[in-house]
Amino acid sequence: MAAGCEAKAARPRLETNAKRPHNGTMLTHTYTELPEHFYAPVTPHAAPEPRLLAFNTPLATELGLALPDAPDELAALFSGAQLPAGAKPIALAYAGHQFGQLSPQLGDGRAALLGEAVTAAGHRFDVQLKGSGPTPFSRGGDGKSSLGPVVREYVISEAMHRLGVPTTRALAAVRTGEDVLRDTILPGGVLTRVAASHIRIGTFEYFAIRGDKDAVRQLADYAITRHYPEAGAADKPYRALFAAVANAHAQLVAHWMALGFIHGVMNTDNMSIAGETIDYGPCAFLDEFAFNKVFSSIDRGGRYAYNQQPLIAQWNLARFAECLLGIDDDKAAYESILGTFDDLFEPAYRQKMAAKLGFGPSLGDDDSPLIRDFLTTLNERGDDYTLSFRELAERLVADAEPRLGSVEERWRVAVRAGDRTDNDIRAAMDAVNPIVIPRNHQVERAIQASIGGDDSVMHALIKALASPFELQLGLEEFAIAPKPAERVVRTFCGT
Repeated sequence: MAAGCEAKAARPRLETNAKRPHNGTMLTHTYTELPEHFYAPVTPHAAPEPRLLAFNTPLATELGLALPDAPDELAALFSGAQLPAGAKPIALAYAGHQFGQLSPQLGDGRAALLGEAVTAAGHRFDVQLKGSGPTPFSRGGDGKSSLGPVVREYVISEAMHRLGVPTTRALAAVRTGEDVLRDTILPGGVLTRVAASHIRIGTFEYFAIRGDKDAVRQLADYAITRHYPEAGAADKPYRALFAAVANAHAQLVAHWMALGFIHGVMNTDNMSIAGETIDYGPCAFLDEFAFNKVFSSIDRGGRYAYNQQPLIAQWNLARFAECLLGIDDDKAAYESILGTFDDLFEPAYRQKMAAKLGFGPSLGDDDSPLIRDFLTTLNERGDDYTLSFRELAERLVADAEPRLGSVEERWRVAVRAGDRTDNDIRAAMDAVNPIVIPRNHQVERAIQASIGGDDSVMHALIKALASPFELQLGLEEFAIAPKPAERVVRTFCGT
């Protein structure tokens, strides 16, 4: 089980890894400089017959990792069969509010943080195996992953990166050569995830609910040093940390909303302090637009529906503030910062929507209702969210009949108010409105093909998503909205 889906109880620690490391660039370790109860040493399971499914060569280069070229060697390194140089695998402890209910003991139940890679520019990134076997936080589970979630996270996280959204990245996907038992028997896989860090709101909660103020302070100091060094120079560094995280989350959710992305499980253990999208479980992109759209099979009450995401982000931040109150007890100060969330989110969202509608960096005050009215019209009609913006620009250039009635007529008058040509407006809109997104039915098709042994569908989808704002010859199928019978209306945690 993954921590983002269900709570787990701790078990005794496992022995540290003693496998022969690969002779490449050494990983570093700053998280293990924190006290031992922040993590537990683990031993990744050695996959019996690892085979490389996908490898992100540009990301490996960016990270400065000296790695072999041979697929078999890469598969061994990123499946747990062999470890990169300097790897010291650990599982991180954290808690979390899951669907509003506190789970005091979660942690990495199927993940092993190998260490940290430092780029030539001095940026530090975690390198983590997901699906590499049991940890002290696995609650008796096998700690493995089936191939489906591996394909899903690789495809969607890399698509999000190409779309300009802060996100964890995928370095490698590997078949393990063994089966795992879920609802049925499925082929196993391991994903190598790269993140700015794996510190979550739930990491702070783990120590705060235990009354361990020293640990909260140490974690906050570490987060400031690693992610928000400017907060360290503030008169009140922990409030500055909170304000920085609040702003990062506001910007992140504005990205999600503008793209029609639904995270699906915004538990506090799935919200990164670094402001990255993390944990691609039951996530999905809108096809037909609906304000209250829910895909996740476990979100029966619609807590994490599309239009709920800004509110939930603020709710999660309130839980973060409660943790920091243990080391800086000015409640009014944190409430004041929390109260600025809408002031951070709304302009960021408005700016992105203004660009999507061809207005450049901002809308005039008189034109602001166009966003609301445009989305309300899409909601009433159930039109495809992503393609609607492209089609709007196409009809403008062709001076075709407005399909969206009066709201489209108003939009044309407003967007033509400047001195740009219709072609200029369309070019600006096409530059920010993707034509290719990881649509649910295409992701599912890639998963099922890979489970059946055909990886070509996944690779074609990855190629199409590498250039989301242009249509590549031969990959046109990935830009087409699903037919009603093809729509995927339920997504699953997959663990």
